[in-house]
Amino acid sequence: MDETTKKVAENFQCRYTVFERGTDPEAVEQAYRQALDRGKENGFWPAIICLDEYVVEWLLQVVKDDYDRDKIIAECKDNGKEILEERFAEYTEEYEEEELQEMLGEETEGEELHQFSGYISVRDGMLEADTLLLEIPVKNPWEIIGYLPMGGWNEYPCPEDMIAVCKYWYGKYGAVPAVFTNDVMEFYAPRKLNGTDSLEAAKEHYAFCMDRVEQGTQTYKISELAAGLTESDVWYFWWD
Repeated sequence: MDETTKKVAENFQCRYTVFERGTDPEAVEQAYRQALDRGKENGFWPAIICLDEYVVEWLLQVVKDDYDRDKIIAECKDNGKEILEERFAEYTEEYEEEELQEMLGEETEGEELHQFSGYISVRDGMLEADTLLLEIPVKNPWEIIGYLPMGGWNEYPCPEDMIAVCKYWYGKYGAVPAVFTNDVMEFYAPRKLNGTDSLEAAKEHYAFCMDRVEQGTQTYKISELAAGLTESDVWYFWWD
């Protein structure tokens, strides 16, 4: 095992499995699903983090700055819905009503997602970098963010906002944060949209990550994302 990978892994102070760069990504996803089942009995929630150079640098800096994971968990607020509404209003504040309706769209087809992909190399389809499967000893899945305080750059929500959104989405959809890289976050949503209107959900996804629509769809319409979300049990977010 790479020494830097070992150092980062041990800083989490929980059980972990290392999948080395170049490993078949299916092995990671299978291990995650198995850990998800074990965690229900053993008091943990699994999470996958891809240790590319940017993530390693960030995590080592967090440890250096004595990040207080317990504090951010304890101070989590029940304002995830409000955060998303504020972000959506901010992103669309200059839109005229006609422009807003055009951006919402009327698409009826969209890509369904059923597998994680954030840690996969576009060059060879294998793991982009050493990847950890962590068994994080938290009671609730949104508390994972206390251990993985990613975010706060570009349009990536800050950790405080992210933990609130994750709490809200778990309550509403049963979605859990599962995969983290320096610019990608993926959720596992086994209940899919849990009966919620797909356009409403897609607007929340756009508010969380504008690039999910503006660079992750063919038509740049929220309705295209909504059409794909209906049957997706993986939610993908990428901040360019």
